[in-house]
Amino acid sequence: MKIKNSTALVTGANRGIGKAYVEALIKRGAKKVYAAMRDVEAFKKSAPESLEKYKDVLELIPLDITNEEQIASAVGKAGGIDLLINNAGIANYTGLIAAKNLGPVRQEMDVNYFGTLSMIRAFAPVLEKNGGGTIVNVLSVASLANFPILGSYSASKAALYSLTQGVRAELDQQGTHVLGVYPGPIDTDMAKDVPMDKSSPEETANGTLQAIEEGQEDVFIDVFAIQFQKDFQSSPIGIAKQFVEMLPEAVA
Repeated sequence: MKIKNSTALVTGANRGIGKAYVEALIKRGAKKVYAAMRDVEAFKKSAPESLEKYKDVLELIPLDITNEEQIASAVGKAGGIDLLINNAGIANYTGLIAAKNLGPVRQEMDVNYFGTLSMIRAFAPVLEKNGGGTIVNVLSVASLANFPILGSYSASKAALYSLTQGVRAELDQQGTHVLGVYPGPIDTDMAKDVPMDKSSPEETANGTLQAIEEGQEDVFIDVFAIQFQKDFQSSPIGIAKQFVEMLPEAVA
């Protein structure tokens, strides 16, 4: 599909990669962009210039993707979309065993897996009605190998990796394309504690939109992710061990 004249909804759009997606969509000529986020009022106060500049294209939607009522409301407001970008996610920086309780572990699964699944289930009929469209799931290289500093996050993203494959197969008959995006560390608030070189949110956003137009199914955009893909394909166990060696104190 083409980004120009498309109608898109982006979750987690208030900052980081989500905000970069919104800006990239507008720059590429999307006719309507719904920016979904938990705290709309806070965003209005923090970015009044953007709201004024893009007022003809941009519409804010309050949305917690773990809240079924808010998802239903979003469907009612954004029933004309042909592009859904599932970007919203959470990282609590806890190990699977080191976690003092399962609260943060369950929260990551609720948001990263169940929340994304709920969005897809709600908007799949909308996309079918509008001709098929595209769903983008923002995953991580940690979907494929567990990152110790992000042990439970990695597990939730691994679940999302499997989900992406599953919905791709289920939605193929209705003509909905599903793209999985696998970035490495990105310079956002979420990744501020990851002791590694990071790419920019804009690089991921622009690379994703290019992959959509090219009809790709899985895309590794930044330098780290591209090298990771090569290493993972040659030695899945080796790359997992490499993560452990890189962060020996991550779960201390």
